[in-house]
Amino acid sequence: MLAARALAESADLVTIVERDALPEGPERRRSLPQAQHPHGLWSGGARAIEELLPGFTARLAEAGAHRLALTTDMVALSPHGWFRRWNESHYMILGSRDLLDATVRAQVLADDRIRLVERTEVLGLEGTAAAVTGVRVRDSDSDSDSAGDSEGEGDRDADGAERVLPADLVVDATGRASRAPQWLNTLGLPAPRQRRVDSGLAYASRFYRAPEGARSGFPVVNVQAAPREGRPGRSGVLMPIEDGRWLVMLTGTRGGEPSADESDFERFATEELRHPVIGELLAGAEPLSGVAFTRSTANRRYYYERSRDWPDGFTVVGDALAAYNPVYGHGMAVAAQSALALRDTVRRRGWGSPGLGRALQKAVARPVNAAWDLATGQDVFYPGATENGPTRRDRVLAAYVARLLLTATGNGRIARRFTDVSSLERGAHVLLAPGVLLAAVAGPLKPQLTGPPLTAEEWKAATP
Repeated sequence: MLAARALAESADLVTIVERDALPEGPERRRSLPQAQHPHGLWSGGARAIEELLPGFTARLAEAGAHRLALTTDMVALSPHGWFRRWNESHYMILGSRDLLDATVRAQVLADDRIRLVERTEVLGLEGTAAAVTGVRVRDSDSDSDSAGDSEGEGDRDADGAERVLPADLVVDATGRASRAPQWLNTLGLPAPRQRRVDSGLAYASRFYRAPEGARSGFPVVNVQAAPREGRPGRSGVLMPIEDGRWLVMLTGTRGGEPSADESDFERFATEELRHPVIGELLAGAEPLSGVAFTRSTANRRYYYERSRDWPDGFTVVGDALAAYNPVYGHGMAVAAQSALALRDTVRRRGWGSPGLGRALQKAVARPVNAAWDLATGQDVFYPGATENGPTRRDRVLAAYVARLLLTATGNGRIARRFTDVSSLERGAHVLLAPGVLLAAVAGPLKPQLTGPPLTAEEWKAATP
C-alpha cells in the first residue's frame, strides 16, 4: 500500500495486485497470520508514513492506538540490565496489525490514481533480462467471503485464465514468500547473493483484557533474551493496544521454545523468562483469545542492489528484500522508509528515465542496513543460526553494542543515542561518534537497577 502511494504522484495509474479479498475495516485477513502477534511502529517508520499519508498518526490515535515515549514509557530488561525510564527521545506507535493495516489501506485506496485488483495471483514477470514490462496473473483460489473492489472485479477473468498486466514499473512487495529470485532466473538472470541468520526462534502470542486501571497510560514491558549466555534465548513483551487490551508475546530459540498450549502460557511468562514481571502482570488480566504460534522468524536478506545485471522496470521492497526476526519490530518501519525512498528517487531521476530500476533498488536497500545489523548482530550467536557461526565482524560489532547497552542502563545520553538507531531515526554511524566511544569506555554513570522500574501506581493498577 505504501509503495503504491509513493508512486502515485508520478505514474498515471498504480495497480495493486492482491491475492486476498481485503476487509473493509480492522479485521483479520487470510494471508496475514502474523497479524495475531504484536506490531510496534518505531517513530522512524511512523514519520515516513506520515510524510506519505498526512494525518495517519492522528487517525490511528482516534482509533485507539497508543503513542509511547522512548524510554519514558518502557519497562525493559536488556541483556545487560534494566533500562531507566529516561526523558523522551523518540516514540513508538502501538496498535494491532489489523488496525495499522486498515488505517493505511483506507487512506491509500481513497486516491483515485490507485486501483486495487483483488483475489489475483502474480505468476511471474513479463519481459527480458534487460527490462521488465509487466506481470502474468490469474485469479487466486482465495476462499474469503469478502466482496472485491468493483474496479478490481471487472479485471478478473471468470475462468481463471492467465493474462498479462503491462507496466512501466513492477514493484514486488509480496513479503517473505516472494518468488523474485525464481522470476529473475526465468528471465535469464543469476540468483542474487543472500544471507540467512536463523536463531530457530518460535513465538506465541495471546490477547488479554487489561485490568481496568491499566487500560490507558500503561508502559510497554519487555524482558529481552541474552544471546551470548550460551543457552536458549527466551523473551517476552507486553504491549498495550486499542480497546483496553494487552497483546503479549513470548519467544524462545532452539530448545527453549514456548508452547502453543493455553495452559502453559502464563507459566512460561513467569518461570522461563529472565524476570517474572510479565507473568506477574498477567495474573490480573483476562485472556481474550487462544495462543497464536509461529516459527517463520529467520532473518533473510537478498542483496539485489549488488547484482551485476538488473532489469529496468523492476524493484523489490519490504520483507521480499529483507525480513527480520520479529522480536526487533523493524519490518514495518523499514518498509515505510523504503517506500519513501521510492518516491524521492523517482522525483529526482524522473519517471521512465534510463537505469531507474537499478537506482530504485539501491535506494530501497539503504534503510535496511541499520535494522539488519541490529537483528543479526544478536541472533548470530544462537547455536545453529548460521552455517559457520559468527564472523569476526559479528563478534566485534556485538562486543561494542553490548558495551553500549550496559552503558545505556546508567547513562541517559547513551540511551538516547541507542534509541536514535533502534527507532530508525538515525543511522548506526551516531554510535561511532567520539563522545559515544568515550562514554562506552567509561561505562554507566549510575548503578544498575535491581528490578523493573514500574511505579507503585502502575503496579497497583495492573495487579488489583
